[in-house]
Amino acid sequence: MNQPLAYVHPGAKIAKNVVIEPFATIHNNVIIGEGTWIGSNVTIMEGARIGKNCSIFPGAVISAPPQDLKYQGEETTTEIGDNTTIRECVTINKGTTDRMKTKIGDNCLIMAYSHVAHDCIVGNSCIFSNNTTLAGHITVGDYVVMAGMTAVHQFCSVGNHAFVTGGSLVRKDVPPFVKAAREPLSYVGINSVGLRRRGFSTEKIREIQDIYRILYQRNYNNTQAAAIIEAEMEATSERDEILQFIKDSQRGIMKGYFSTN
Repeated sequence: MNQPLAYVHPGAKIAKNVVIEPFATIHNNVIIGEGTWIGSNVTIMEGARIGKNCSIFPGAVISAPPQDLKYQGEETTTEIGDNTTIRECVTINKGTTDRMKTKIGDNCLIMAYSHVAHDCIVGNSCIFSNNTTLAGHITVGDYVVMAGMTAVHQFCSVGNHAFVTGGSLVRKDVPPFVKAAREPLSYVGINSVGLRRRGFSTEKIREIQDIYRILYQRNYNNTQAAAIIEAEMEATSERDEILQFIKDSQRGIMKGYFSTN
């Protein structure tokens, strides 16, 4: 249902049961899935690919050109999964030649005034509280929670099920399953509350805690700790995920609190 005061470019592909409120603007080369709601004064620019049953609140700008001097107008996209909510005045920029897209997964909640820059890849079921800011080329896993005013440096990675406390400056990679806090950002424990909510057993949480004790609390460097974890800890999907994250880290993983203070 399109309000007469909204502008929808003839080249946009709008599915059935999409509601577009007055004063919204939908540009050319946009695809919007069934059941999505577009609030008043939303701007959706070229290259947006929005899934089913999303809600986009007033003032949001989706798929604007990157704030990146190397962008030369190439045709890139912003992809938003199903059942994702984007609150007021959120800005999500499309990709550059690096990844050719910016992507937000399914079932995410991106709260007011957050910014997701070009070439970010965000997983499923993530929550970004107000004023969360992602610079370019960032990778965020599934079930990641970032509290308000978090700022993430370009090219960083944040692992699955991580929790980052409010007002944090994320300069290094944040491994999966952990809580990150303090300044400089440090390991302060396992995200046990989040893991329990998602069905992780007490035994599984203890296993993850044991892995991070080796990594962060026994004065090994990362290479030594990874070798000990691989040799001594039972091979499980969680163990392997942590080891792979450490191996793949380009910026280096964040330190433990005690080792940085």
